[in-house]
Amino acid sequence: MALDAYSDASDDALLVLYGNGDPMAAELLTRRLAPRVLGFAARLLGGDRAEAEDVTQEAMLRLWKIAPDWRSGEAKVTTWLFRVVTNLCTDRLRKRRTVDIDLIDDPADQAPGAVETLIQADRAAALQAALMGLPDRQRIAVTLRHIEGETNPDIAQIMQISVEAVESLTARGKKALAAALAGKREELGYGED
Repeated sequence: MALDAYSDASDDALLVLYGNGDPMAAELLTRRLAPRVLGFAARLLGGDRAEAEDVTQEAMLRLWKIAPDWRSGEAKVTTWLFRVVTNLCTDRLRKRRTVDIDLIDDPADQAPGAVETLIQADRAAALQAALMGLPDRQRIAVTLRHIEGETNPDIAQIMQISVEAVESLTARGKKALAAALAGKREELGYGED
């Protein structure tokens, strides 16, 4: 069966199909979820793409392992997957801290030369640096809400906290980000309009 036949299927349905032995469902689910997982992991890990790729691979392998036992309707696949990624990234960050946090490289500029590209890279680096300055739980909540677009109830499930705690974490995180970036408006190319 062609991948097009599954294009309208939900993540949940695709996981159940894979659990029942359909490899095409896994291929489509991987194409659908892996880029989001990779981006989320990279943000949590400070832009370390290689480590984010490892986390993505591990998270997707865990998803395939639980597929035969997946209980449809109990949780969203993305909620479960972001929880796994959050745990994997948190573990890696803890290990890093015991080694040397100064070894974290800044994200590389992919298109040097164009002024707009450099401005965007500076803005992204400033945001990433500000994100990395947040406490872990605030960084996770802000990233899930404002970068990944997850809802507060889904974030609460991912982080295993209440919706009110999510709201508090994202509010404090946004306030801390605004404070960290406030003095850099002109430097980052934002004029006083």
